[in-house]
Amino acid sequence: MKVEQIYTGCIAHAAYYIESNGEASIFDPLREVQPYIDKATKDGAEIKYVFETHFHADFVSGHLDLANKTGAQIVFGPTAKPGFEALIAADNQIFKIGNYQVKVLHTPGHTMESTTYLLVDENEEMHGIITGDTLFIGDVGRPDLAQHVIEDLTEEKLAAHLYDSLRNKILPLPNHLIVYPNHGAGSACGKMMSNETTDTLGNQKATNYALQDMTKEEFIEKLLDGLTAPPGYFPKNVLMNIQGYESIDDVIDRGEQPLEADAFEAAANETGALILDTREAENFKEGFIPNSINIGLDSNFAMWVGELIPDIKQQILLVTEPGKEEESIIRLARVGYDHAIGYLKGGFDTWKKANRETDQVNRLDVDEFLANFNNDEIKVFDVRKKSEFDSQHLIGAENTPLNQINEYLAEFPKDKKFAIHCAGGYRSMIASSILKQRGWDNFVDVRGGFDEIKEHKDAQVTAYVCPTTLL
Repeated sequence: MKVEQIYTGCIAHAAYYIESNGEASIFDPLREVQPYIDKATKDGAEIKYVFETHFHADFVSGHLDLANKTGAQIVFGPTAKPGFEALIAADNQIFKIGNYQVKVLHTPGHTMESTTYLLVDENEEMHGIITGDTLFIGDVGRPDLAQHVIEDLTEEKLAAHLYDSLRNKILPLPNHLIVYPNHGAGSACGKMMSNETTDTLGNQKATNYALQDMTKEEFIEKLLDGLTAPPGYFPKNVLMNIQGYESIDDVIDRGEQPLEADAFEAAANETGALILDTREAENFKEGFIPNSINIGLDSNFAMWVGELIPDIKQQILLVTEPGKEEESIIRLARVGYDHAIGYLKGGFDTWKKANRETDQVNRLDVDEFLANFNNDEIKVFDVRKKSEFDSQHLIGAENTPLNQINEYLAEFPKDKKFAIHCAGGYRSMIASSILKQRGWDNFVDVRGGFDEIKEHKDAQVTAYVCPTTLL
């Protein structure tokens, strides 16, 4: 018997692979399904089921492609109404995977179809629970996402359901069970998730705020406190997971169209496609195609794409490091951006060799930044999250969170020089590229961001205050 967590850090997502006696199942797979198929092939196993804990909001699941490629049956919990063939399991229904059993526990609250799967081993001993977004390590799923798809499902109603699910279905289970959640720290599906991605249920009973003794009213108040608006792409991903979507193979084929500089420029002009540059910030700042946006692959790429590109059907032309074209297309598709239509063959060097126009971002080290910008006359914009800014910031800086940058554009002066920074330099370069695209040119970006600023002897920063929420 094998239970394996397959964790993808850039979107803080955990899928699960279970194999027993030549049969396997995948829980909450990502869009690119070949790695799961390869794993089963290596084990000499047939993928029998694709279990979904709920209709996901933060990524597009690979259930359809996996079922089409393997013949596996898709399984959802009670009340799910997918727009494709699937088995809708009953509460307490049991599925066999080799010598292993999977028991369905309907746990509505994060969404109404949310389901926890209880794993029972070959000795008929309970081993663990795959909890989806019902229970995280240190947290539980936010109850405000489903209402963006079904209007009368208020966050208060869902929070009340989650209270009942946790107390009636999860807390009575034995302490030794291993909790296998769908997400870890960094996901927007909760607000206080741990960096740990598994734990015992007993330890969660002792330490997780949501599992402590309280009334339903107290639980609802605690759960809703500090929630911010979910990313705009979440409802769109939910609908794709409910209604179905195009095969990832077709998405890759469409995006993997190599274009020379002439063809790339023509495609941009003819289609109105967004030019998305996925190189790391240090390379982007040295030179880029005018009007392109930088969202680097080396961090939370998919999340920031979803936050900053409002139209999920936006056509996209890619500029990547050579060899990173397919990875960029796949990571776009993970959050439903299926309309990459080509990439610049050979990367940015091709553009330069063709003597096309380029642009740059002026990026300063912390020493030079503090020597020139540490005064009251020059504005400094901090694009970190509000909770990060509130915990500690450079005195005099203004907080303009990156995910709200379009709402703050009027704050950035066009007639005076200013500086922009984030925590380490990734987000500030995204913001810099957006400002460049919108016509700003009189600013500098700070290399190393606040992480280096606060350590500098000349920096004047506020005292550190522990943030109350991670959102």
